[in-house]
Amino acid sequence: MDGFIAYLDTSEVQAGKLKELKAAMADLASFVELNEPRILAYRVYFSADGSTMSVLHFHPDVASLEFHMQVAGPKFPPIAQFIRMRSIEVFGRPTEELVAQLHSKAKLLGDATVTVRDFHAGFGRLPRD
Repeated sequence: MDGFIAYLDTSEVQAGKLKELKAAMADLASFVELNEPRILAYRVYFSADGSTMSVLHFHPDVASLEFHMQVAGPKFPPIAQFIRMRSIEVFGRPTEELVAQLHSKAKLLGDATVTVRDFHAGFGRLPRD
């Protein structure tokens, strides 16, 4: 699993925007499922009080995450009105170009930090839905 990439972003939900955000994220998740056959998992989570959203996805390799940014990227700007992104974390070895794209996304959707964590040890058993 040397090429495996995991992605996690966390955002604050703008006051009064939870219902609209949930609808937008359900649409985005459906779009990703239909248009990105290589992605292993794409999950959207909300805190119990609805103030925070996290998006977690798993990719078999960096090309899959790059493809996600290309295909789903145009869907990100409308979501900006609902959130303030706080962080993006990537677990694996993204390309410099991909890191630059993630910094652009972070700026578009808030004042998020981008952190890359390099793989050290372990294994994976990720079943597909």
